[in-house]
Amino acid sequence: MKIAAIEITRHRIPLDPPVPVSWDSRPRASFTIALTRVRTDEGLEGVAANDTMGDFADHADLFIGRDPREIERHHAVLENLCFHHGRYWPFDIALWDLRGKIEGRPVFRLLGGEDDRVRAYASTGLRRDEAASRELAQALVARGFRAIKLRLSTDDWRRDLACVAAVRDAVGPDIALMVDCNQGWRMPWDTAPPWELATAREVARALGALDIYWMEEPLHRGDYAGMAALRWEAHVRIAGGEVTREAHEFHTLIERRCLDVLQPDCAFTGGITGLARIARAARRAGLEFTPHTWGSGLILLANAHLTVGTGGAPWLEFPFDPPDWVPARRDFCLREAIETDADGWLVLPDRPGLGALLDEDVLRETRIG
Repeated sequence: MKIAAIEITRHRIPLDPPVPVSWDSRPRASFTIALTRVRTDEGLEGVAANDTMGDFADHADLFIGRDPREIERHHAVLENLCFHHGRYWPFDIALWDLRGKIEGRPVFRLLGGEDDRVRAYASTGLRRDEAASRELAQALVARGFRAIKLRLSTDDWRRDLACVAAVRDAVGPDIALMVDCNQGWRMPWDTAPPWELATAREVARALGALDIYWMEEPLHRGDYAGMAALRWEAHVRIAGGEVTREAHEFHTLIERRCLDVLQPDCAFTGGITGLARIARAARRAGLEFTPHTWGSGLILLANAHLTVGTGGAPWLEFPFDPPDWVPARRDFCLREAIETDADGWLVLPDRPGLGALLDEDVLRETRIG
């Protein structure tokens, strides 16, 4: 069996009204994905999606004609390409989807997983006032979620802490709350400096008093000393790593004891192949591993298979912030939107590979390149 073709297409839907996510000063008027398809000479196809495939077609000759099951070889080539060019990890994900279809097994079982589910936390993205925050949190709990992630802004974290306090009051002590501080990285046009350690300490004290499960991205992604100090002092778990680019950086985060919770995303770093190694390294160090997964349903599926297949996690990110960000929008390229059950569990499909069913009609209608 050989790789016969690689196709990258781009697809976009409008967001009307635009979605004002907390980490971006520009409301988002559209949602774009790059769909990666890897086809064999026997007619099988593996798929994945992200928005970072760039000029990958220029490097297709490094894979065409090779056995798609040579995943370790392909991963090594991708590591080289990602160093020199862009983030091409969706290709690795597509190879795992393809391998699952070749072997007739779901990806999480190929990775060694036995259970088919993970408990999801509702990952909200918008800034709200106290009343709206309370209302949304209560609705999420009524829908079955037992954990919710809230966001702080870069301009007025004291105001946002008041919203976190309002949510804790609204949902009570039995619901896990996470808080994303949005300090690890910035959008290209956002020049606001990240917090200093003194600010992160102040926020950590407030979050600890509210029994927050984890404090996410409280410092710049490269401030290893600051993260290690904060982790030592804080009465709240420290989480991060969502857009960290290379695997060796996660090993540094582990070795320097910077984080309690590692949050790499297999579409951004390492693919499923690389992050399976990091997940196991994290667990050997006694850390939680639960991927960042804000993106399309295909990315959500990939990170869910990765998580379940490498030992599970207390919680997995499930982007959900109605009415602005819901599965119908997030998963527009799929025939079946990915939903949690009534108890807040994400149950993986038992179909081969990732189990995704593409909506080819929608893909034709939304194609932009």
